[in-house]
Order: sequence, then structure tokens, then C-alpha cells
Amino acid sequence: MNGPGIDYHAVFQALPTGVALLTPELVYVDVNQAYLSLSGRTRSQLIGRFLFDVFPDNPGDPTATGMRNLSISLSRVAATGERDTMALQRYDVEDPDQPGTWQERYWSPVNVPVLALDGSVALLLHRVEEVTELIRARGGRAGGGRARVPEAELYTRARELQEVNERLRKAHAREREVALHLQEAMLPTPRPLGHHRAAVRYRAAMGSLNVCGDWYDLVDLPDSGRTAVAVGDVVGHGLRAAGVMGQLRSALSAASRVATGPAQALEVLGLYARSVDHAQSTTAASVFIDWKTHTLTYSSAGHPPPALCSPDGTVTFLDQATDPPLGARPEHALRPQAQTMFTDDCVLVVYTDGLVERRGEDIDTGLTRLADSIARHRATDPDTLADALLTDLLPPAGLTDDTALIVMRL
Repeated sequence: MNGPGIDYHAVFQALPTGVALLTPELVYVDVNQAYLSLSGRTRSQLIGRFLFDVFPDNPGDPTATGMRNLSISLSRVAATGERDTMALQRYDVEDPDQPGTWQERYWSPVNVPVLALDGSVALLLHRVEEVTELIRARGGRAGGGRARVPEAELYTRARELQEVNERLRKAHAREREVALHLQEAMLPTPRPLGHHRAAVRYRAAMGSLNVCGDWYDLVDLPDSGRTAVAVGDVVGHGLRAAGVMGQLRSALSAASRVATGPAQALEVLGLYARSVDHAQSTTAASVFIDWKTHTLTYSSAGHPPPALCSPDGTVTFLDQATDPPLGARPEHALRPQAQTMFTDDCVLVVYTDGLVERRGEDIDTGLTRLADSIARHRATDPDTLADALLTDLLPPAGLTDDTALIVMRL
């Protein structure tokens, strides 16, 4: 963790703002000196103890909501891996020297996830600034300046901010639900592909605003004895991304039916994307499976490479025909495509980046993790393999990005 010449523990202790590190179960593992000063507690009174055992609500105040609000915020951060800036909180603290005596305190908290290498939330960083004196201070010198705002009014304002935050949270949750229904309606139910077996999976991000525009598609081309398999990922979140996803998925599905190969299909999609607002920088990958010649022809528009696993467990990433995302070039250009052979009982896995990418981690680490999981479970049927990949690769704390996945037994 420590870089050359930098003692990060010393930096943590020197921070002028109070900071505590908690486990996802809200147990203290470390605090800095500023936090000790603000809380009036010693390290031995904090480390290893449950947060709300140390700082419960004032039992004499039936309107107290500090513990509830903080618990909701920290639980949300632990579940989603997203930081949360809380509204101004009144959170009274018991005087450590006078048990039963509670001090009225006002705080400005920010809660931030600390992620492990696998993308899961390892710790919660709880940063607090006390603003009690600022609230109580008069706006000017004694006998002049602005009159002090009554504390009751300030408390009312803080409660109003909390109510606004709650309404926003509910609105975000409604948007998430609508976006999910829209995505599910636009993603196709896989049709039988002759005797070839395939499984598809879609997993939405945890955060209310993080539902994205991932898609999958399988198109059987019976006249040519081929099948086109594709996935894509629209930049952005929410309803807008889901709407753009629907347009691009339909366009690529149509283009695949008349294109000579995946490169041409992506060229058509790229031209179409220029006329669709917010479609630029979308990534996509397309693979044409020729069942007669046992060849895979593939092309990628800035997308993670599909994986091909042979019966002996060797995994090859199809990364020899990668070009920039849709609309990234100012002028239209032909896209590359490459070809590789496959044998009976090979497995093709096509996916979006939510399966392999993690914050603070090199993409090669995620690809290695994917290859290992495919090799371990390669002998299972596509549905079992798809579920195993999700179990092995998705972080236990929940996704911060959508994941679309196609598994096909060749």
C-alpha cells in the first residue's frame, strides 16, 4: 500500500478532518487523531466496537434520526460501492465524563467505499466535520451584524434537507425500476438455434442511477448457415441509456442479417449511431459463427474481447480485430475483422465490461479471472456455465455496472 517515501498511516493520522475506517458490518478498525478529538473518545473505546454501540441515538429524544440516517447511508455505500454525501445531521453525543448527559451536536458526514482487489467493498471511510459552533455562532461582532438564526429553525432546515434527499432517493428508485423494465422489454428472449445450445444473462447495477445500456443479441442466419452473436454497452445511465440501447441493438440486429460479416455490421451501426443522440462512444462486439466451415469471424468496436475455450481448457481471447468505439472517429473508416477456427465442443463467451472490470484494477486481471473460471467450468452446459461465471466474477457487494453475457456451446 505504501509508496516510496510515503507513510500513508501517518498521512491518515495527520488529516485535519475526523476520519474513521469501518468494516461493512460497521465495526471500527481505525480512526485518526482528529476523529478522537471530535468524538471525545479514546482508541480503546472505539477500535473493535460496533459504531452504534458507541454512538446510539439520544434515548431522551424520540425525534432523533441520526443513527437511522447514518445507518442507511453506510449500508447503501456497502451495498453499492458508491460514495454518499449526507445532508447536515443533528446527532447528539453522550458526554463521556458525564454518563446520561447528551450534547447537542451537528455534523456534515461523507461516506466512501474502500474497495478490495476483486471490486468488493472492504472498508467504509466515514469522514465527519463538526459544524455545531458554526451553527451557533452569530453572524458578526457582539452588538452588531446579523442576528443569530434560531437553532430550532436550523434543525428544521436540516430535517427538510433529509426529506428532500429521501424524495430524491425514491425518485431515483422509480427511475431504476422503469429503466429495468424498459431494458428487459427490449432485450430479446433467445430463440432455438438448431441443435446449438446457448445461455444469456443480464444483471443490472445495484445503484438506482447506475442502470446502464448493456445489451445482447443472437441472430440465426439460416440461409447462410451462420449465427451472429453480439453484445454492446452504451455510455451513460438510466432511462436515456436504456432508450439508446434499444435503438442500437435493433439496428445491429437488422444489419447483421444483411451484412457480409461482423465488420460490415458494425460499420453500419457506427454510421447509424451518428444520428442518435448520446450513442457516440458506445462499444460493441460481434461474432459470426459459420457452422459449416467451423470458423468464427469477429470484430470489436472498443469492446472487451470475446473468449473461446477449447475442449482441453485453453482459453483464447479474440482480440485481433479491435477498433475504436462507435462514433469515435471524425470520418467513416472500414472496420477490421479476423477469423479463427473452432472444433466441436468449444465454448464461446461474449460479455460486457461489468463482468471483468473493477475500479483500481488492471483489465488483464479481470480477463485472467474470466479465463480461469471458463476453463474450470467448461464441461458444464451453457446455463450452468453462465451462472458459474456470474458467481465467480461478480463482486459480492453488488455491481456498479451492468453485465450482459452470452455463453454458447459450439
